[in-house]
Formats: sequence, C-alpha cells, structure tokens
Amino acid sequence: MVVDNKVTEFNLRKKMKHLSGKCIVITGASSGIGKEVLDRLCDPAKKNRILACSRTIEKLTGYDKNVTLFNCDVSTKEGVDQMMEKAEQVLGTIDVLIANAGAPYYEKFDYVNWERIQNIFNLNTISPIYTYTKYLKHLNGREGHMVFTISAMGEMAIPGYTLYAATKFAMKGFQEAVRLEAPKNLKLTAVYPVSTATNFFKVGAGEIDVGHPFPIQKADVVAERMIDGIEKAKKHIYPCRVFKPSKLLMNTIPPIKSVYWGIEKKRLKRFLEKKAALDLKLAEKIKV
Repeated sequence: MVVDNKVTEFNLRKKMKHLSGKCIVITGASSGIGKEVLDRLCDPAKKNRILACSRTIEKLTGYDKNVTLFNCDVSTKEGVDQMMEKAEQVLGTIDVLIANAGAPYYEKFDYVNWERIQNIFNLNTISPIYTYTKYLKHLNGREGHMVFTISAMGEMAIPGYTLYAATKFAMKGFQEAVRLEAPKNLKLTAVYPVSTATNFFKVGAGEIDVGHPFPIQKADVVAERMIDGIEKAKKHIYPCRVFKPSKLLMNTIPPIKSVYWGIEKKRLKRFLEKKAALDLKLAEKIKV
C-alpha cells in the first residue's frame, strides 16, 4: 500500500517555486529519489546548471547541456575529490550540494566481515561527512546549502536493516552536532524519507523481492517535497506526513511499535527462508 501521494500538478504550480538559477551537485542521481530530483531541476527554463553523479551514470541519457553527467564512486575519498574537482570545473561555485547517494543491506546481521561493514559505512556515512568538509572549504565564506538524504530509519530501526540503520543514525547525529558548529553562510537540510517505491529494497536483498516496510511513498512525491523543503531552507524534511505522528504514537504506546516490529521480523524470516532455498539450488547446480 502506497500512502500520502496526492501531489497534483495544480498544487505543485501553486505551492512550489522550485530551485532556479542555481549550480547544483546531486549524488546518487542515476536512479530513485536522486533521479526524480534531477528530472525536476534540469528543465533549461529553470536556468540551473547541474552536475549529476553516480557509479552508474551511463544509464542516463537525453539531458540538455545544462546537465553534466559524471561517473564517480563517492564511497571513496578519491571519488569525492574527483566530484568536487569536476564541480568546480563545470559549475564554478556550488550553490546546492545534495548528498543523496546511499545503499542498504537486507540481511540478518550474524556474520564476521569487516569489509562488508566498512563498505556500507563508506557510502552512507563517511562519504557525506567528508563531502561536508570539502564543501565547506570550497565555499570559503560564500553562501551555500548542503542537503543530506538520511532516512526514516535514522530515527527508528527496522529488523533486517541493522547496518543500514546504524549508518543513518550516525548521519542524524552528525547533522545535529555539525549544524551547531556550521558557519552562518552554510545552510543544512536533513531529509528523512520512509520506504520509497524504487528498486532500493530489492537491491539490498540481493534481488529477492521482500516487499517494502510500511509506509511506502512514490519517489516523485518524495522528490517534490524534498525540493520544496530545500527551496524553503527547512532544517528537516519529512516527505511522508504520517511518519512523525506515527513515531509519536509508537513512543507513547510502545505495544504499537512492538506489533510493527513483529511484522517486520516476519518479513525478515520469509526473506531468510527464500534466500536459503535459493542458496541450496545454487549449491546443487554447482555439484552437477
């Protein structure tokens, strides 16, 4: 069930100015929320110039000259450095930097694997923190705006997403502390999407379809409300309007949260059963 998706064209024209005349960097731009944000800001009539970054940027075609597509891996220091160098080359000053790249694992966290843990923290946590420092240096006192796509799981964890939630809780803590230190020339916005109807969760589950945690929003709605919030320089954006009331209700009446977690535990159990069956089939094929 997809909730809270009534965003009509009339209401958007009435409510939203959209960002215009800006130099913008977007990471994770080749799919999901990142692509939806890109598609709404790239209209040449808005006079934005955009550097769209992704490890799979080759999937994107058909954009006008105001959009530069750049392939880079921002989970590495070298990738972030290359992105910033490219941005300075093609844009000059970066007015808005949207640190949107991120990826989940869907699993039971019961293994020993330093590299796997490091990889998800590199992309979801270390990269946006390092990007913040690079952006601060780039601005050198000029006005700028940095946006962190965090997650509703940065405020409430869900079974199956232990490491992902850990990376997002870390980002929530980072943005909370760093905005107390940030200079006045830099605006900071944190975005907390709930489950979004993309291939995000299927990718995290190794292409096993496990469905989405409730509630679910369409990516275009998340992008519209995200852009609206950035335009208004909101400190925090909650694209799903039922998330905060639901969280308050769960904290006030803990058994409701227990029921919700129970549903998600059953989802994880079904996933583990499917994965075990697929692993068994694969092992049998290898024997043959």
